[in-house]
Amino acid sequence: MAEDWPDIPHAPWAETCTALHLMCQIVGKVRLAHAPWVNHSWHATLYITPRGLTTGPIHHPRGCLTLSFDLHAHRLVAENAGGWQGHFALEPMSTADFLDRTAALVAEAGADFEIHGAPNELPEATPFAADTARRPYDGAAVARYHRALLHVDRVFSTFRTGFLGKVSPVHLFWGSFDVAVTRFSGRSAPTHPGGIPNLPDSVTQEAYSHEVSSSGFWPGNGGAGAPMFYSYTYPTADSFKEQPVEPDAAYWDDTLGEFLLPYEAVRTAPDPSGALLAFLRSTYAAAEKAAGWDPALDCDIQQPRVPRDITAG
Repeated sequence: MAEDWPDIPHAPWAETCTALHLMCQIVGKVRLAHAPWVNHSWHATLYITPRGLTTGPIHHPRGCLTLSFDLHAHRLVAENAGGWQGHFALEPMSTADFLDRTAALVAEAGADFEIHGAPNELPEATPFAADTARRPYDGAAVARYHRALLHVDRVFSTFRTGFLGKVSPVHLFWGSFDVAVTRFSGRSAPTHPGGIPNLPDSVTQEAYSHEVSSSGFWPGNGGAGAPMFYSYTYPTADSFKEQPVEPDAAYWDDTLGEFLLPYEAVRTAPDPSGALLAFLRSTYAAAEKAAGWDPALDCDIQQPRVPRDITAG
């Protein structure tokens, strides 16, 4: 039976996508405000769940809180360690309204709501409280996006098992609104020049303190105008873009400085998961060859319930 990857063209739900992005920024900033710093900002990300996205446990001085987007029932859910649960509906509203409702929900859960009050990594950082225009919320489109995220998470998590070095979780960066998984060579990298809109250079420089090969997925906001998989390295070796990659629909984008693979090419492939996995593996192989990463960091893709065979690498 063919894999059911949903059709998620960006244009029909672009405004809802922007609204959801800003909602994720506000919720992600709650986690950021309470969590000690973890390398490469891993303490601030969101995680994909069977029903949507979650912060995971947020420990604060008076207890523990979790905030989760239920993208099937379309609500933001808060839970605390005392067994309390509260929520409000995700529906057409302004970003300012979402901010106020989230603040009230967090307070009811027993935690402080003290966040940086403007978006990061967006060219126009209108403060959340001043963003009072009503934004749409297309629940059917959001649910389709979530179905796509579940497939992305599954394939990225499979790809993650084929590496012995330091590798990130599969997580959603709410600043850039992309799901990513990142491998590290173990070597330090040149200081990143920064310059990402409305993001302190110190954050960018810490994120890229070591050599990376990173792959991810944008729903349409990443500069290509359509749902897109990407793969890049930092620093970028001169020969990286010249390496062969798979599948045939993958290509190098000079403007973004990354390999790209349209989501639509994956969705319509005879074997969507195989096509995406080929992209992830071949672009990493390109990075490994171009940048001279240690081949001993590679290992086979692993299987459930089978310990890795250390004699096979």
